[in-house]
Parts: sequence; structure tokens; C-alpha cells
Amino acid sequence: MNEKAKRYTDKVKILWNDRTGLQKGLLVGSVLIILLIIAVIIALFSRTNYAPLYSNLTLAETGQIQEVLQTRGVSVQVSNDGTTIHVPEADVDRLKVELAAEGLPQSGSIDYSFFQEQMGFGMTDNEFTVIERSLMQTELAELIRSISGVQNANVIITIPEDSVWLSSGQESATAAVVLDLAAGQSLEQSQVKALYHLISRSVPNLPIENIVLSDSNFNNYTYQEEEVSPVASFQSQREVKQEIESDLKQTIMQLLGAVVGQQNAIVSVTTDIDYTQEQRVEDLVEAVDEEEMTGIAVSAERINELYEGSTSTGEGVTGTGEEIPNYTGVVPGGDSESERSEERINYEVNRIHREIIESPYRVRDVSIQVMVNPPEGMAQLPAQQTADLTEMLQTIVRTTLPTTDGAEIQNINDRVVVSSMPFAETAAVDADQEAGGVPTWMFVVGGGFIVVIVVLIVLLMRGRNHGAELALDETAEEDTYIEKEPVPFSDRPETDEKKRVRDLNYLANEKPEEFSKLLRTWLSDD
Repeated sequence: MNEKAKRYTDKVKILWNDRTGLQKGLLVGSVLIILLIIAVIIALFSRTNYAPLYSNLTLAETGQIQEVLQTRGVSVQVSNDGTTIHVPEADVDRLKVELAAEGLPQSGSIDYSFFQEQMGFGMTDNEFTVIERSLMQTELAELIRSISGVQNANVIITIPEDSVWLSSGQESATAAVVLDLAAGQSLEQSQVKALYHLISRSVPNLPIENIVLSDSNFNNYTYQEEEVSPVASFQSQREVKQEIESDLKQTIMQLLGAVVGQQNAIVSVTTDIDYTQEQRVEDLVEAVDEEEMTGIAVSAERINELYEGSTSTGEGVTGTGEEIPNYTGVVPGGDSESERSEERINYEVNRIHREIIESPYRVRDVSIQVMVNPPEGMAQLPAQQTADLTEMLQTIVRTTLPTTDGAEIQNINDRVVVSSMPFAETAAVDADQEAGGVPTWMFVVGGGFIVVIVVLIVLLMRGRNHGAELALDETAEEDTYIEKEPVPFSDRPETDEKKRVRDLNYLANEKPEEFSKLLRTWLSDD
């Protein structure tokens, strides 16, 4: 095999040496070009094309979706400062449906920016809005048709126009979806929930309550939140309460461990947790200048009027009037002037709109009980040390309980109790030592040692007995062999070879000269 390989190698070398420099260059260049073409083809076919899945996400939700996709083995790319997620183009539609079934994302929308790139130059805003809405409806219908059991879907989306007035609130979009289900198919609640999330996140500013979902048989599908059973609710509340108390207890034990030691303190923490979740809307009107209780003047109107003229101020004789008897007549008087000033100012105040969602699990009250083992020889802790521990625990209570506008917590002394007395186990041990008795743990350890020693002795005795049995067996075998009487050497028949060896030994010992001559004769014959 090696000769064949060497022969082929020699032929190749001869063939290569017979070629000119130009031929050699062309051959090497052709091979390199072929390899480069193969590498480019492999790179093109193995390259993954990415398409945007969601955009305008929060950073927290981008990380959540990225983690979910990576656990499923999907390659993910993030762009636009962490607000847009790109996935392989072939998986976009499938991932949109699957993530919508899980209620993801909570913010953001499906990216339709690639539609805008296809628009021609010079298109008006109205034309763009119509085309964009049509494309959104078509894309959303395609996504819904990919759900199992849905043969066709008709989607109508209404997007309100942006108002030019700042004071007017932004109106929400609406959507109506009619499904054509396969024969005998019906949507489960999980599928209905997935559809509502998919539609809501596909259209900007589209809340779930503005979506109408029905099928061709006029069956309406409403969005229903998952009901939490009372048992599950109680269990979750209980776990939250235990976790809060455990954290407080661990913090207190760390502080007390540095002061009195971990084994010299027992801590009990009891909390009262508020489990209610409140959601409210506040519309407040406040003055800009709270001291003067005035706002900002946005418009002012001032009117100044001045009148000059002559008036009749003289009085005539009573009863001389022609039409009214007993009326005092008026005679012409002198000049008169009048002036009127009027000022109108419109003030603007602070109009505050708040949408407040208060999370549950707030600590309404907490109480701490601490039992401390005093030092050896003391019945209780010194009063100063007890006061210091109490002050330290009161500080923990102040930082744990919620306060309103920095108000002082009332009855904080009743929430902390620090007491000291010798622990029962320590007292029992001291009593045993004073009585000269041996502690119980020493009996347990001694008993364990005795058991180990007994087991070792039993194993050793078994090993010796087994060795003795083996020795007896070997002795018996030797005795059996010895019992066979060997044949005496003199009684054995002597062969020719043994006779020849015996004669050579005799010559070597008695006649060495003849023995050497015999050896030389044998060597010369060889």
C-alpha cells in the first residue's frame, strides 16, 4: 500500500514539474476560485434572514421575551436600543401566535415599518393611512387563520384621527373580527384569550374592551380573566406573609447575633398585611401660587370710559309740571364728567390627572418579640443593653411601617418587646455540671464507640477463623502428598543420557586433560 502511494506521489511530482509557471498559476488559481465559490454558496444558503417581531417594547419586556425565545431555542437579535426584537423570518408568524397565547407582550406592537418602505414618493397622508390600515387588517387576518380550527377571518380596524387640540384626549382604536370556523370546531377559552391579546397588540392604542370577536354563526366570544380560587388566594397570601416575616426575622437575627450571639436570642415577628389592590383616577385642580391662592394670568381685558357733558341740576317750583302734578321741575344745569374702569383677568390653574394603581401586600402593622439569654452568672440583661436593643428594633419598625407625610408612628413602644431570662436547655446543662453528672451526649458518644469496637472485634475473629481454616486445608493437602512414598533414586532405571552425563562429570573431575581433548574434538567436528 505504501509503495502504491509513493508511486502515485512520484507521478504527481513529475507531472507538476513538467508544467510551466503559467500553467501552475492557472491551476492553483482555478482551485482557489472553486473553493471560494463553494464557500460563498454555503454562506448564502446557511445565512439566516431576520425579520422584526415586536417593536416599541420596554426594556424589561424585551428581556422577558428574549429569555422565553432563547429557552425555546430561537435565535434572537435586539436593535433600536433594546426596543425591537428580530427573529428568523420563517418563524415570525408562528411566534406571534404562540407569544400572544401567553399574554406577551404587555406593551409594544407588531412592527409594520417594512410596509412604509414599500410606499411610493408623493403619497398623501390619507392614502398612506388607508393603505396602512388595509395592510394591518390583511396581516392580522393571516395570523388568525394560522390558528387551528380557523378557516378564514375578516378583520375591520378603526383608527381615530389625531386631534389638533392638546386638551382633547387621545381616542382608542376599535376592531371587529369575524371568524369562519371549521365544521364542528369551537374556540376554547385559552384560544379566545390568545386572539384578544394578538389583536390588541397588533394595533396601536387598542384596548381589549374595544375588541369584538364572533364567528359566522353570530356566537360572541368574550374575554374572561382567569378566576383565582379562594384556596389558591389564601395560599398565596399566606406565603407572602411568611416571606415578609422571615425577611424581618433574618435581619433582626443578624443584628442580635453580632451583639449577644446567634444561640442566645430568639426572635418572633408578627405582621398585618394589607392584601387589597386599589385602582383609582384623580382629577385635581390646584392653584399655581399656593400662598396667594392664585393662578397664572393667561388673558387680561381692561376697559376705561370717560364721559363729559352738561346736565340739568336746577330745581323748579313744585306742582308746576304740565303732565305730573306736584312734580318738582328741573331747570338746565352746568357741565358734568363721569369715568368707568373695568378689568377682566383669566387665570389658569394646575389641572392634575392621576391614574393610580396601588399594589397589594403592604405592611399595616408589625410587632417584634425578642427573648435574650443573659450572660453566664446573670439573671437578666442590664437595663442599658435592653434599652439599646429596644431602640434598635423600634428603628426597624419605623422603616417597615408606611407613614403619611412623614408623620410619627403612634404607639411604637407597644410593638417591640425585649425580655431576658436564662434559657431552659442552658439551665439544665449547668445543673448537670454542678451535680457532677455526665452530660447525655457523652453517653451517646460512648455507646457509639463501644458498638464500633464490638463490630471490629467480631470482624477480626471471623478473619482469623477463616485464615485458620485455610491453613488446615493446606496442611491436609501437604500431608496427603507426603503420604505417597517416592521411588528411591537407586531403584529408578538409568537411561543412556544419564550414563553419558555421569561419565562426562567423572572425566571433568578426575581427568580434566582428557575432558578438554574431548571438547576440542567435538568443536573441530562441528
